[in-house]
Amino acid sequence: MLRTILICLAVLLAHAAPTAATAVAAEKVRVLTSFPPQVLELFQGAFQARYPAISLEFVQRKTTTAIADISGGRHRADIFWASAPDAFEILKRAGRLAVLKPRSTGAPDLIAGYPVNDPDLTYLGFALSGYGFVYNPDYVERRGLPVPRRWSDLAAPIYAGHIGISSPSRSGTMHLMVEAILQGYGWDRGWAMWSEIGGNLATVTARSFGVSAGVARGRFGIGPSIDFLANPEGMPKGSTRFALPEETLFVPASIAILTDAANRSGAERFVDFVLSPEGQALLLNPTVARLPISPAAYPADGAADGNPFRQTGLFARGLFDAGLSAARYELVNIIFDEMLTFRRSELGRLWRSVRSLEASLSERSDAELARLVSEARGALTRPPLNGAEAMELERWRDLVRVRRGLPTPEPQARLEARIKARIDDNMRVATRALAAASARMDSAGWDATPEAARP
Repeated sequence: MLRTILICLAVLLAHAAPTAATAVAAEKVRVLTSFPPQVLELFQGAFQARYPAISLEFVQRKTTTAIADISGGRHRADIFWASAPDAFEILKRAGRLAVLKPRSTGAPDLIAGYPVNDPDLTYLGFALSGYGFVYNPDYVERRGLPVPRRWSDLAAPIYAGHIGISSPSRSGTMHLMVEAILQGYGWDRGWAMWSEIGGNLATVTARSFGVSAGVARGRFGIGPSIDFLANPEGMPKGSTRFALPEETLFVPASIAILTDAANRSGAERFVDFVLSPEGQALLLNPTVARLPISPAAYPADGAADGNPFRQTGLFARGLFDAGLSAARYELVNIIFDEMLTFRRSELGRLWRSVRSLEASLSERSDAELARLVSEARGALTRPPLNGAEAMELERWRDLVRVRRGLPTPEPQARLEARIKARIDDNMRVATRALAAASARMDSAGWDATPEAARP
């Protein structure tokens, strides 16, 4: 009899075990995010204290990788949580974001002309992101470098060899800054500026985090960054500072639920928590250092410089079109890598030569030399596609980020080859013009030899 009872009990437990496991799995919320561990740990602890039956699983991915994985159906998650607004626009257009109910945070409808929440409610703003410069105060003081005040300052010759960036194809944060300059200054002038900044680069890091870490370690002195990444974890206090440029770019960082979320109810609770007074207050924790989207989250007696909503006119500066950015996202990545990332050393050498010759021309007059230098500068700053071509947005919507080891779709491969060929031509024109300028200076007996023409 006892043996029969034990067998029946074993059968019951065997059938009950999968049910229990399924119940636990159903209460897991999977969050795909680009945010660093110190942010995730704080939110995980606070959320699970509020909802102990729900398990949070954070999966860290670069924003560019997350976009490709979600769009391609290679990654299942309930929530996408990131800073770059154009990333959400890409996923929205791909039909990957679910429609949400609005949550009231007391934030204005628009910040710098940009909606806090998606008008179609597929993603909601939870924090403000300020884009500017991270710099090492000791580094710039020792070298007599001014702290940049405008984006265009990064193109100044004084910063040659002192700037680090990440590639927009590997960093959603960097992509937004590249696109913001293209929109703010215009396509042709924007690429000209990025080319000159490229001539000042010390390195191109693999991730956004690498810029602030490199600045903190003194590998280079300055880099474009987002406010909350400016103080990397584990670095000495005071090794970095953050400066907002005069043409400050503020956009909302957002949260969204994916259309194929396995745990929609749990995902809704996490969105509720992030936008709740408790979740918004967590953003002010020094380990997170973000600007809450809710004005009520800031201390009533706090200083105005700590509360962006109390700074008159701050949000009037800058305007970013995330839809435009999303439509030509991969086109910008392809051009940037071909113009700057893959040619960093050559570009730096050619720009040093141009600047050396321009300095010589400031001391003497020579029309032919001026023409050659102008030809070299024009070639280096010329993008492989003009502004009118860049606005043919339907041509670029099908471009994709190709994972390493996989073949590039044939139409995209032809476009990439054409872009590379045009940039190659520009570099050859610049090199020939600089060589001719060097020969002219030699024949005139001038004591200056551009680096591009040296053996």
